[in-house]
Amino acid sequence: MTPTPPHLDLRPVPQQALDRAAEHPRDVAYVFCDPTGAWAPVSWGALGAQVRAAARGLLALGVAPGERVCVLSDNRPEWLIAAHAAMCVGAAPAGVYATSAPGEARYVIEHAEARVLVLDTAERWARLRPALAGLASLEVVVGLWLEGAGEGAGEGAGEGAGEGGAPRLLSWAALSALGEGARGRALLDDALAARLAALKGSDPATYIYTSGTTGPPKAACLSHNNLSWTAQAAIRLVGFGRGDRTLSYLPLSHIAEQMFTIHGPAAAGSTVYFARSMSHLLDDLKVSRPHMFFGVPRVWEKMHEGLSARLGALTGLKGRLVPELRRVTRIANDHHNHGRRPPLSVRLRYALAKELFGKVKAALGLDRARVCVSGSAPIRAEVLEFFSSLDLRILEVYGQSEGSGPTTFNAPGAVRYGTVGRPVPGVEVRLAEDGEVLVRGPNVFLGYLKDPAATAASFDEEGFLRSGDLGAFDDEGFLRITGRKKELIITAGGKNIAPRNIEEALLAAAPLLADVVVIGDRRPYLTALVTLSPEPLAALAAARGLPGDAAALAASAEVYEEVMGAVGRVNAALAPVEQLKRVCVLPRPLSVEGGELTPTLKLRRAVVAARYEREVEALYAPLSAPP
Repeated sequence: MTPTPPHLDLRPVPQQALDRAAEHPRDVAYVFCDPTGAWAPVSWGALGAQVRAAARGLLALGVAPGERVCVLSDNRPEWLIAAHAAMCVGAAPAGVYATSAPGEARYVIEHAEARVLVLDTAERWARLRPALAGLASLEVVVGLWLEGAGEGAGEGAGEGAGEGGAPRLLSWAALSALGEGARGRALLDDALAARLAALKGSDPATYIYTSGTTGPPKAACLSHNNLSWTAQAAIRLVGFGRGDRTLSYLPLSHIAEQMFTIHGPAAAGSTVYFARSMSHLLDDLKVSRPHMFFGVPRVWEKMHEGLSARLGALTGLKGRLVPELRRVTRIANDHHNHGRRPPLSVRLRYALAKELFGKVKAALGLDRARVCVSGSAPIRAEVLEFFSSLDLRILEVYGQSEGSGPTTFNAPGAVRYGTVGRPVPGVEVRLAEDGEVLVRGPNVFLGYLKDPAATAASFDEEGFLRSGDLGAFDDEGFLRITGRKKELIITAGGKNIAPRNIEEALLAAAPLLADVVVIGDRRPYLTALVTLSPEPLAALAAARGLPGDAAALAASAEVYEEVMGAVGRVNAALAPVEQLKRVCVLPRPLSVEGGELTPTLKLRRAVVAARYEREVEALYAPLSAPP
C-alpha cells in the first residue's frame, strides 16, 4: 500500500476557512473584477464574515443538515461563499453547469431536492423559469443580479414570486440580511456554531453531478474527509501555500475547479482570482499571474497553436537561436523531470534560455507559475514536450469525480510524458484482470445520491472503485491510460479497439485537426469524423491561396487531401483492423454549446454519432461512392 502523507489536517473545509479568517484576517482570500472594471481584493477576514452571513441566511430559510443547496452560476465570489455557507450549516452544495439547458438544470435541481437555488443572471432566470414550473422542492431562488436587501427586488422579480408554488426571489444582500432579522443574530450564531460542531468527517460535503457522456448525470457524494484529505495531499505534492495565487475560470460544478477555488485555498491560505470569462482568460492570466494554473487539454492546445505559429514565423538571428535554445531547455527539463541535475554544459546554455523564455511566459501571464497542471481529459505528449521546450513544465494529473479529483500525478521531479504519473501517496491503484484501473483510498467517494445500484456497481469485492478506464503501469510505476472500458469499439469482425489511441495519434499527426471521433462499433471497418482548427486552417488557406470561409474550406479537396495525408501516416503504424478507411470533414468544430462536448470538454460520442448520422452512413456506403 502506498504510504499515507503524515499529519494531514482533516478539519472540515468550511471550518478551515473560518479558522483562517480568524487567524490571518488581512491576507487576501480572493480578487474579482468589480462593476467599474477594477480588480478588487477581499481579505480572509471579510470572506469569513460573508460566509457567516450567508450561512445565517440559509439557517433562517430553514435549510437542514443533509440537504442540498444548488448553485448555477459562472465563476464568481458568491459561488465560493455559497459553497462554504452550505457546508457550514451541514448541507452540501450541488453545482449545476452554467452551460446546462433548462431541462438539464431542472433535472439536477429536482434530483437534489434543493430548496434553495443560487442563480447568477436575469437572462438565465428568464430562460430557466418555465422549466422550473411545478418543481415542488424549490422554495427560494437567490438572484445574484438583484439589487437591494429586500425580497423580490429588481426588474421582473416580484411577478409571481412565491405564488402558485413558484419559488420566491431573494437578492444576495437579502439572504445575508436574514440573519439580522426578527429571529435575532445571536440565536442564529448559536445555531451556526452548533451545526459546525456537529459536522463529521463522514458527512456529505458536496455533490458533483457527472457531466454525463451518456444518460442523465449521477450525483457523486464526497465527504468532508474526502475533500480535506485530498486538498491536503495535493498541496503537499506541489508545495502550494499561503499567499500563492490561482485563477478560477473552469466550471465550479466540477471537482477539479472546486479543489483549486474552494477546498485547496481553505487548506493552503492561497488567493483566488476570479476570471471575467473564458474569452478574457489570456488577459486575466496577465493580471493574476498565478503561482499554480490548471488547464484542460483544449486550453493548453489553443496556447500551443498560437505559440507554434509565432515561433514558426521567426526569421534571422532569432529564427536560428530559438530552436537551439528550445532544444537545450527540453534537455534540461528532461533531467528535472527525472529528478536529476542537468550537466554543466546544459546548465550554462539553459540560463540564457530561461531569460529569453521568461519573456514568453510573461506574455502568457505564467511567469510566476511554479506549477502548471493539465487534467480532466488526456493531453498529447507532444504538447507537453512543446511547452517543456519553452521552460513551462506541465504536470498531467488523472482522476475522476468519484475520487475527489486526483488519483495519480506527475509530481515535480517525477514526470514521464505519455503517462499520468504515479499514485498520489495514500491512494492504492491497481489493475483488474481486464486492465481496468481500480482505486482505493481516503479520496474515494461515499456513493451516488439515490442510486444504490450504481454505487454498488462502482466497487469491486475488495472495495476498490472501478474507474472505467483501462491502463498499464511501466517499470517505474507510472500509469498510462490506454482507453475507456465503455468506449471500446467492437467491430463487426469481433475485434476490440480503443478509439482514443487512434484519435490521439491522428491529432498528433495533423495540427490542422481540432477533433477526431472514430466510428466503427458493429461496423466492418473504422472511419472517423474530424473537425478543423481555425488558426492552422487559416494558415493553410493563406499558404495555398485558398478562398472561402471555414465551412467552404472544410469541404475543399485541398483540405481533404491534407487530412488524408495525415491519416495515411497514422495508418502506417496501425494494425490493419485499426486503420481508418474513410474520413468525413465536418464544417465546424465540436462544442459545449452544440451539445457534442460535456462542460468539462469530454466527447459525447453518442451525441456526435446521432447528430451526424447521415455523414456516418455515407462513410459506410459502397467504397466507390464519395465520402
